[in-house]
Amino acid sequence: MSFDRSVKIAPSILAADFADFGRECAAIEAQGADWVHVDVMDGHFVPNITFGPQLAKAIRPHIQTVMDVHLMIAPVDPYIDAFADAGADVLTAHVEAGPHIHRTLQAIRGAGMKAGVALNPGTPADAVAGLLDTVDLICVMTVNPGFGGQKFIASQIDKIAILRALIGDRPIHLEVDGGVDPATAPLVSAAGADVLVAGSAVFRGGSVADPTAYGTNIAAIRAAAAG
Repeated sequence: MSFDRSVKIAPSILAADFADFGRECAAIEAQGADWVHVDVMDGHFVPNITFGPQLAKAIRPHIQTVMDVHLMIAPVDPYIDAFADAGADVLTAHVEAGPHIHRTLQAIRGAGMKAGVALNPGTPADAVAGLLDTVDLICVMTVNPGFGGQKFIASQIDKIAILRALIGDRPIHLEVDGGVDPATAPLVSAAGADVLVAGSAVFRGGSVADPTAYGTNIAAIRAAAAG
């Protein structure tokens, strides 16, 4: 997994057909997705339950690009090895999910994955200032985590810009997750984000049987982000 700052579109399979994840992953990649974003929720850290490492392992053979796993769970550490075994390329934990985020990030890297850290909307940018040499990705939540289809929280744009300045020339991706569509993509891209997670904005209007809308939607977000 090489590093570059070109804008990447990472469709969230939270908006896909849960009964057909394998073919959905293949379809979005064929239609231009750069990464595949996998939202793991535990009903504890966030008020929703999605899926775990067994599902991630099952879809891994259907993903040819980057499997970007976002853990909205607490605690994180007991599950790191399971997601490594499942084939996650990037594993992201929330800074709010436990008292020892630095140790968690070290463990993620130690298990052979890229380490990501996510910040909820109420968490300031400086919460990760001491972690910049331990992370490969910073994810700014532009909705409160737990459910797809929420409205973008515009106040997070300033946080993205602050983080972009903090990152400097370090090889750290700056990801945005929540409410990303052709209207908000140029805002987050201009602020410095390079990985755009989009769920309903990608999957809307399409299906595995007719995935052309996926490609149209991905292209629209990419074009909007490019300005």
